[in-house]
Amino acid sequence: MTIFIRSSVVLGAFLLSRLACADSKPAANQTQITKAQAPAAASGIVTGADQVSSYLPLLKGKRVGMLVNQTSIIGKKLSVDSLRSLGVDIKAIFGPEHGFRANASNGAVVKDEIDKETGIPIISLYGAKRKPSKADMAGLDVMVFDIADVGCRFYTNINTLADVMEACAENNKELIILDRPNPNAYVDGPILDMRFKSGIGKFPIPATHGMTIGEFAQMVNGEGWLPNKLKCKIRVIKVKNYDHSMYYEMPVKPSPNLNTQASVILYPSLCLFEGTIISQGRGTYMPFTVLGAPALKGKYDFNFTPVSITGMSESPLHKDAVCYGLDLRKVDPKKLHASKKINLQWMIELYNAYPDKSKFFDSSQSKAMGKIEKLIGNDVFVNQLAQGMSEEAIRKTWEPGLSNYKKMRKQYTLYAD
Repeated sequence: MTIFIRSSVVLGAFLLSRLACADSKPAANQTQITKAQAPAAASGIVTGADQVSSYLPLLKGKRVGMLVNQTSIIGKKLSVDSLRSLGVDIKAIFGPEHGFRANASNGAVVKDEIDKETGIPIISLYGAKRKPSKADMAGLDVMVFDIADVGCRFYTNINTLADVMEACAENNKELIILDRPNPNAYVDGPILDMRFKSGIGKFPIPATHGMTIGEFAQMVNGEGWLPNKLKCKIRVIKVKNYDHSMYYEMPVKPSPNLNTQASVILYPSLCLFEGTIISQGRGTYMPFTVLGAPALKGKYDFNFTPVSITGMSESPLHKDAVCYGLDLRKVDPKKLHASKKINLQWMIELYNAYPDKSKFFDSSQSKAMGKIEKLIGNDVFVNQLAQGMSEEAIRKTWEPGLSNYKKMRKQYTLYAD
């Protein structure tokens, strides 16, 4: 069951102004709001979280659990802090990959703890367990999901969403989703062959699924993707004045290694390199905007050296070794977004340039053998590169799966394309 709610503009503005006056200083460890906030404001986009009057009555007098991280903001303030100041009884915070305050590296196990800022217990869903337990849910009346997503199958927020939906369905709790724009809201890539289902791919969807979190929750319900065909009661607070065609600049970095708008837009194309010997810049302050490897010396002039960076990447690929390759920081993210395509040319170029093709997917160096299949979603991509297939020819092999997915997707969209 899905319920949509509209907000009272006047009351919402009053509540937001009250929150701003209550505390004009950013919360400790909160990622600073950047100039990226301006485009959203100019277009009139209002996130679900910012429509406080729409959902505050649904939370008052109830024991609330919140699945949130550093992207969960109302105005410029963390939603947990904002809602507590309005009298919402938040009993538990559930943290995804990277943790509630995004201070854990990619893939790092995150432990349960007590939040130092609020005193609220933080229950990790990226450590000993992936979904809230029956005991966790017993002390709650309602769950709130408020996390920004970047629209990729291999970005783990949609997996966490499904796990929480499952827990809510099993324990008869409603899930309120405060929807946010998807910065990569286009559909592209091969459909995941479920033989390669993993923690970085759980659903038969393309690499970029073209949906917001609220829309994706509807698809999970509608397609029966929860165990035993469970259905979660969800209530989506829609984004106002938004459609999928908009170029949306994220006001807060979604994770430690997506620290610029360019990295967010490049991520769908560059994350595929995590299944190769090529560094994507982890271990630098420009991750997901550069590509390189030591073996490409002499092929490229541009170089960078990955090092250990606490909270970003402690043990990056090619640590302390000079990597040579491509500098993509000058790629116009707006033009890449407008193409509505994952770029395969960089993969083709670096594969062709690599001196020992047999080691391009070498697990002894990249610890990635088999990971490329999980990322791209099939077991034919490696052979396609080896055969010298063009990007156009590779794309043709994604059909008819991609077209069929697009037809299915239309059943669940809340916003125009």
